[in-house]
Amino acid sequence: MQVSPLSTGLASHPVKQAKAEGAIGSRWQEKCSLKYFDQKCHLDRRGGLLSDGSHVFCSTSRKLGAVSPRVEANTNLLLEMFAGAKTRATFFFLGWVAERYPGLVQQTLKLGHEIGCHSYWHHPVFRLSERQFFQDTYRAKSVIEDAAGVPVRGYRAPNFSINSSVPWAYTVLEQLGFHYDSSVYPVRHELYGNHNAPRHPYRVGAQLMELPLATWSIAKQNLPVAGGAYLRILPYALMKNGIRSINHNENAPAVLYLHPWEIDDSQPRLKTSWKSRRRQYTGLAGMKFRLERLLKQFSLGTIYDSVYLPAIAKLRVPDCVASASGS
Repeated sequence: MQVSPLSTGLASHPVKQAKAEGAIGSRWQEKCSLKYFDQKCHLDRRGGLLSDGSHVFCSTSRKLGAVSPRVEANTNLLLEMFAGAKTRATFFFLGWVAERYPGLVQQTLKLGHEIGCHSYWHHPVFRLSERQFFQDTYRAKSVIEDAAGVPVRGYRAPNFSINSSVPWAYTVLEQLGFHYDSSVYPVRHELYGNHNAPRHPYRVGAQLMELPLATWSIAKQNLPVAGGAYLRILPYALMKNGIRSINHNENAPAVLYLHPWEIDDSQPRLKTSWKSRRRQYTGLAGMKFRLERLLKQFSLGTIYDSVYLPAIAKLRVPDCVASASGS
């Protein structure tokens, strides 16, 4: 799951377990990996951040303290929900959030969750130059690692904004020491669609792996089943069946996400376009209940443990076979 000054992500993979249903029977229980984001922003026409009063996003750094932050309360609520479900997730923090709330980063790590990087200012990568992207990501990774006291291995771009228009992005991430990126959503979307990208983990550098968001392939179309607004707005059965299909029929993990603000139905409503209001506020009242169902029906874990490590192990198998056959 993902969050947007902070982001949470899930990655599910199948684990076969017998479980009684009534007198007899068994079912599959999927193991998922969580990816966590913590705030969401609105962009003005120039790509600057706008304050929504709820997620502490502002158009200039001078205004960052001008609104009452909700990130701590929302993140703590998610941490409580995950603890109750004995679930660990990957929390992708914005750099400025980690800088201002280092205790939140430390608490998240102490509870067994993975800490990732979600940029410093939440600017889409395709609106930055290579130099600007390097500077923003270097700064973010540094302050997050200072707060956490451990290396940061995973990156999630704001708005899933790594695509073919920024071929240098992976080189920058590898230079900065990231092990994986999870910024590609292989769907058609007006803002971040990258429907031609592979649906499952693939190598994008000498060591760097890309871990795409979950999609359900039906009739040669990729349906978005990774969470976020789709989990809030679309029928829950679609999400559940999509994840299970990926796990069972493809024997693959499913990377999911959500934002802490998505379980905050009391957040202030901004006056913006009808389309933005629909994306931002539809389904907030029922999101917590849907998340609770997801936590009960799937076994979840961090992206590094549940997706990255199995993907690396799978890539190494041919090398081992070749070595053994040549000896």
